[in-house]
Amino acid sequence: MRLIKSEFNIKIILGLIILISCLSASNSFSQTPNYISDFNETPQIKWEFKISLPIYASPIINENMVYIGGLDSILHVIDINNGKEKWNFKTKGEIRSNVCINENILYLNGGDGIIYAINKISGKLIWTFKTKGERKYDFADYFHSTPVLFNEVLYFGSGDGKLYAISTKNGDLKWTYQTGDIIHTTAAIDNNKIFFGSFDGNVYALNVLNGELIWKFKTVGHRYFPKGEVQGSPSVFNNMIFIGARDYNVYAIDQNKGYCHWNKSFTRGWGLNNNIYDSVLYIGSADERVLIAANPNTGNEFWNVKMEFLVFGNNAYSDSLMYLGTTIGKLHGISRKNGEKVWSFETDSYKNMRFNYFKPDDSYRNDIYSIIKSNEQFLEVECELGGIFSTPYISDDIIIFSSTNGKVYCLKK
Repeated sequence: MRLIKSEFNIKIILGLIILISCLSASNSFSQTPNYISDFNETPQIKWEFKISLPIYASPIINENMVYIGGLDSILHVIDINNGKEKWNFKTKGEIRSNVCINENILYLNGGDGIIYAINKISGKLIWTFKTKGERKYDFADYFHSTPVLFNEVLYFGSGDGKLYAISTKNGDLKWTYQTGDIIHTTAAIDNNKIFFGSFDGNVYALNVLNGELIWKFKTVGHRYFPKGEVQGSPSVFNNMIFIGARDYNVYAIDQNKGYCHWNKSFTRGWGLNNNIYDSVLYIGSADERVLIAANPNTGNEFWNVKMEFLVFGNNAYSDSLMYLGTTIGKLHGISRKNGEKVWSFETDSYKNMRFNYFKPDDSYRNDIYSIIKSNEQFLEVECELGGIFSTPYISDDIIIFSSTNGKVYCLKK
């Protein structure tokens, strides 16, 4: 939880994203090493792009363009060289997921219950597909399902509790699968199975071709979250999937049989950030405020380090470092070997506003309870501080990430 004080009697409510243009069968939250050179020193600002409302989605880069949507209901297309907007596309909902790009077409979950197929060069609409509607579970339901592409079929979850499979050619429906509640996880596909979680507390494995159920796994649940809502998105590796739920557990589930190989329990909050890189499982626990490197086969930890605040976005990687943001507006470069922080970049919002809420060591001020009186206010503060819920994009010379202060930052080496 954000504050652990009995005075509030507040439920513990907290809240992943991808580095590539379009998720595919083999790399959904399980990234193959690409050996980008390290950012060994704090990068500096190259450009900033500002919108009027927070951004939770992550930047997707394709052919020198940055594609990203925000709560302003607009998909923004930005020139990666100078930060100038090339064109934009308006929907009728808050955009909380990443775009999926394949060749010259991008697929956008508009946050309004509609999937849009758009020409990535001109911004011209090609087709739309309408679901039964989108909705928000609660204030900590930060993300929507990012569309995943596999064999010319687009897969995504919706607020109507359905997983959809539609044709990329014309948006025609292939099949749907109904669960008991919202699906806002981004699915992973492996071995002709599609894996995803629902806020009904189940993790599902379906036949990717016809949507038939292969197995479902029920989370344990928690006294504050008895349903065990599955809010984290799955990673796939070595015939297992790794996924976090609101019941304070991260589960390693057998792809074929649906049983749990192991689980890691936390005492203070969710572990929704979990992804594989170079055969290591990295887990970021929100209220536990830790970052863990573990053996994906056993869950045994290689290292476990404290973070100054909450982690919700996934990580980017280079030769020996990893990069991730926290929800008070800091981007960190961290050693993959031992978890030590190499550098930190602070958003201007954090620099300007931090002492309204924190002491110099980033612990809460003694009078914080007179300032923040609800969980919803915590999120407002994180937006004010420029909290980072997104996954950074990195290349050899730049890092791009978004912030809830409404900015997209491009940092240069």
